[in-house]
Amino acid sequence: MQRVSASGRRLYRVCLLTCSSLCVAFALPFAGAQNTAGSAQLQTAAQPVSVTLGEAIHRAQVNEPSFATAVADSRSAALDRSIARSALLPGVTYHNQYLYTEGTGFATSSVQRGTGSTAAPRFIANNAVHEYVSQGLVDETIGLTQVAGVRRADAAAAMAAAEVEISRRGLAATVSGLYYGVISADNKRAIAERASSEAADFSSLTAKREQQREAAHADVVKAQLQQQQRARELSDARLAAEKARLELGVLLFPDPRTPYTVAASEPAQLPLRADVEQAAGKNNPELRSALAALNQSSADVLAARGAYIPSLALNYSYGIDAPQFAMDGPADATGNKLKNLGYSASVTLDIPVWDWLATQHKVKQSEIRRDAAKVNLTNAQRRLIARLEEAWSEANAARDQLASLDASVGTAQESLRLTRMRYTGGEATVLEVVDAQTAFVTAENAREDGRVRYQAALADLQTLTGTM
Repeated sequence: MQRVSASGRRLYRVCLLTCSSLCVAFALPFAGAQNTAGSAQLQTAAQPVSVTLGEAIHRAQVNEPSFATAVADSRSAALDRSIARSALLPGVTYHNQYLYTEGTGFATSSVQRGTGSTAAPRFIANNAVHEYVSQGLVDETIGLTQVAGVRRADAAAAMAAAEVEISRRGLAATVSGLYYGVISADNKRAIAERASSEAADFSSLTAKREQQREAAHADVVKAQLQQQQRARELSDARLAAEKARLELGVLLFPDPRTPYTVAASEPAQLPLRADVEQAAGKNNPELRSALAALNQSSADVLAARGAYIPSLALNYSYGIDAPQFAMDGPADATGNKLKNLGYSASVTLDIPVWDWLATQHKVKQSEIRRDAAKVNLTNAQRRLIARLEEAWSEANAARDQLASLDASVGTAQESLRLTRMRYTGGEATVLEVVDAQTAFVTAENAREDGRVRYQAALADLQTLTGTM
């Protein structure tokens, strides 16, 4: 084995150190870029997602199980309609079968198509000891039952589509209520924070006035009690805001704890009543669902009456049914080959005669269900009229009260300012200040409740008209 010289070893070490330095130099920028990208991803993940009302409804449609079930039922009903229509068309089947039957021990040439080499089968229903069947079959059944099945499937598909729209509108109303509830909870939390800060400032003011011998110690105690009450209210408001966010987050994100922000907007204008009534009458899924249920029950009546009508069945077969699996059979005594390949056709007409009144009773059952569907349809119409009247009255009353609630907030705020000035000048008592603070907080919370009430009523109207 050759030994490396000292100069060679030094040269090898220098090259090794140089390559290592170059690798480190090239790796550092890439490592820094990866660290920067990772930190950017963390910062992006930490930023709250801004969600609008339309986006919230779209996210909820993806995550809400009831809506997903309604969509699946609608798609399944559409496939049922295709299946029912296929029953009106001829069916094609490629039938293959092999039959083996024990022989009698006596050869029969007629059974074996001229061969005379195999005994006849013991079962008279079979044609030979070895029988091969390979045929293409075309079947068609013509009757009133199949037509009624198509009508019923069409009505069921229309009913499922209406149920999807009902589920979509209900989900949109739920999401809008939760969405505006989050905005209201955030605003109430801000009100509670301001009220807590106001109570703390007033407690500090009473303490200073007591030190200056301008107020009694009872004022300090009352201000401290008010401050403690406001602190508890702030804690409850934060908890309520967190609950509201989690309830909406369940419908929006895989993880309900995902931070997000909602866009607050001014309440929309109340549409004209004539426009609402016209839109609700034309585009109402409850009415469409009830009408589809009536059509479905009418199709059931037609199907039940179809048992009175004769049914016609057509059958056409083409292929082989012979003791050999071949197109041509063996030759007969004259030397002519027998053809195994052939066709057969049949026409069957079934005429109902007597079934001990079973068909008549089925017709009566379907007519009873049809009459109940008519009652449901008229009830849906009356319920739509009443619901539309209630929703309009609710939205109109809530809109009219918004201006009054805004005026109450302004009055309560001015009353609190004047009462504090009077207390600072020694003309008002601490109870008057506390009452003014409570009235101001109550007025602000009532205004938030009024806004949510109007937005919920407006969302109900939009749900009835299908504009949401």
